[in-house]
Amino acid sequence: MTLATISRRGALGAAMLLPLAGARAALPDRPLRILLGFAPGSGPDVLARLLADGLKEALPAGVVVDNRPGAGGLIAAAEVAKATPADGHTLLLGEVGQLAMAPSTYARLAYDPAKDFAAVAEVAAVDFCFVVPESVPATDLAGYIVWAKARPQVYMGTFGAGTPGHFGAAMLGQAAGLKVEPVHFRATGDAMTAILGGDVQGMFGSMAVVLPQVRAGKLKALAVTGPARAPVLPQVPTMAELGHPGLSISAWFGLVAPAAAPAPVLAALEAALLRALANPALAGRLEAAGFRVSPQGATGFARLMREETVRWAEVVRSTGFRAIE
Repeated sequence: MTLATISRRGALGAAMLLPLAGARAALPDRPLRILLGFAPGSGPDVLARLLADGLKEALPAGVVVDNRPGAGGLIAAAEVAKATPADGHTLLLGEVGQLAMAPSTYARLAYDPAKDFAAVAEVAAVDFCFVVPESVPATDLAGYIVWAKARPQVYMGTFGAGTPGHFGAAMLGQAAGLKVEPVHFRATGDAMTAILGGDVQGMFGSMAVVLPQVRAGKLKALAVTGPARAPVLPQVPTMAELGHPGLSISAWFGLVAPAAAPAPVLAALEAALLRALANPALAGRLEAAGFRVSPQGATGFARLMREETVRWAEVVRSTGFRAIE
């Protein structure tokens, strides 16, 4: 990633808005605690660990990643929303499911993303890769669709009901006329075991999760869902290239704090985070892991959350998905 790219997103400009001395004075004086709603070894966990390491210089007090998996990340999100004291020492590394999709996919939430969180900054995005096991004979998406249509139904693994991968499977079924039966797994490892063993015949997995298995030749990558081909898998076409622009979906990640967190602390954290993401070393490590670095300050990130909440509500309605209790 070049500095020009970062500048286009407004990251460097936003980071410079806060005088350096004032920013350092407002930084947390004890280790920053970042809650993560997903298990160790998952894609979000990879991101969180890399980010924590990259923030060491900017946050001398240190960063602790606290994994609180369960309920598609909702447990961790609810804990941060109600954290006391709301002093900015406890943050959530949230993603599109927790911050934009949950209001449409859950009938009752223990938190309100629009009211209970203050945006700090967007960090990165990750595209999904549609992968199939070696036991499926298809070598491209067109061949997969022909193969799948000849079957009574195809089982597609997901990392939970109401997640981006779940809706990706439903949307592909709609677009290609396939009878898709989603199989929801609570743990990333369980889902990977199932597709590697051929128990499910397809999965939309985040690039960070499936990339090692694709590189090892254990899974076949048929398409990616990003706006462009992934630098880490340049030979794999996008869904849009293959005639399915509606399947251009990505998951984004960013830090949020309890809504009542002090404004000076939030501003200092925003500046520190954007400075860290401007470091080519951290950016390179994130990109090598399959992420797209997408630094964006609090104002832009808050706007993204609002816009994505509306967009995903429309997607959920189009699939006929009923909200989870």
